[in-house]
Amino acid sequence: MTRRRELNVFSLSFLDIMSCGFGAVILIFVLINQGSVAEQQTANLDLILTATDLQKRLTEEQARLDELQNITHRASRETRLANQITEQLRNEMTELQTRIDAALRSSADKSALVEKLQVELAILEQNASSQLQQLDQTRDQGASLRSVAGDGQRQYLTGLNVGGKQVLILIDSSASMLHQSIVNAIRLSLAPNAEKKAATKWQRAVRTVDWITANLAQDAQLSIVAFNTELISLVKDNAWISVSDQAAVDHALNNLYALAPAGGTALFPPFALINQLSPRPDNIFLIVDGLPTQGQNPSTRTVISSAERAKLFSAAVAELPQNIPMNIILLPMEGDPLATPSYWILAQKTGGAFLSPAKDWP
Repeated sequence: MTRRRELNVFSLSFLDIMSCGFGAVILIFVLINQGSVAEQQTANLDLILTATDLQKRLTEEQARLDELQNITHRASRETRLANQITEQLRNEMTELQTRIDAALRSSADKSALVEKLQVELAILEQNASSQLQQLDQTRDQGASLRSVAGDGQRQYLTGLNVGGKQVLILIDSSASMLHQSIVNAIRLSLAPNAEKKAATKWQRAVRTVDWITANLAQDAQLSIVAFNTELISLVKDNAWISVSDQAAVDHALNNLYALAPAGGTALFPPFALINQLSPRPDNIFLIVDGLPTQGQNPSTRTVISSAERAKLFSAAVAELPQNIPMNIILLPMEGDPLATPSYWILAQKTGGAFLSPAKDWP
């Protein structure tokens, strides 16, 4: 009987194949692990670089924060020091103001006494020459054709020269003539015309014109011109009228009484008119309350500084003819500190007089 041969599945060939297979698997795992290690090392390097950059930025920001804190501390110290200096200056100013007020009160008392003595002296001198004045008035009837209620000594005390053959009166009729306060002037500029005409400051200006016309010689000629940003004719064609022509003078004054102040102030129109009059005036009265707010060309600006107003004033004064006395009657307006010295210099240069009258004058 033939013996059957046993089949061995784990032959040499099979083991070789299995060994190769396992080797291949192990090689794959080795390669995969090597790639993972490389990727991990790359990722770690990126994280290290990022962390280093963040640490550097953190260090810089900390340095900036420290610097800002130092600046804040210095500013705080300087603020405290400034507050101490401010408080010290405030105390010194208060003390100085107290001393000034005391000095002003003392000066006011002395000035009041001097003024009283000057008035008494003027009255005595006036009484001493009253007989001579009566003779002059008798020879020259109508030398003062209009009468003005009030103190008869006022012409003597003002120092204004009301002489001249051709006397020009220029009166500012801008909105600022409604009140010495800017706020109240603006408020009144929006009021009805009747309220504007009755404004206290404007009435003073009108009475001033009335006072001047009442004290002119009867052989003089007169022209009255109102102005704001343009001329407002009170006498036909701004011509000369005779002071002795009562009807013509009354008509001009009635036109003035009917006028309601409005608008800005420009000196170019009235000063240019002086050059156009024929004959030219030999005595001028300018009734005004401040420096101009408008120049030769109209402007739509709502705010103008004192320095700019002074420039407009100087440009307008350059248009004035020479050798004509300019008598300035200034009714001051708040917020215009350069007006008084500017108009005083103008009066001095032209040989005129400067007057900033009391509230009850004329």
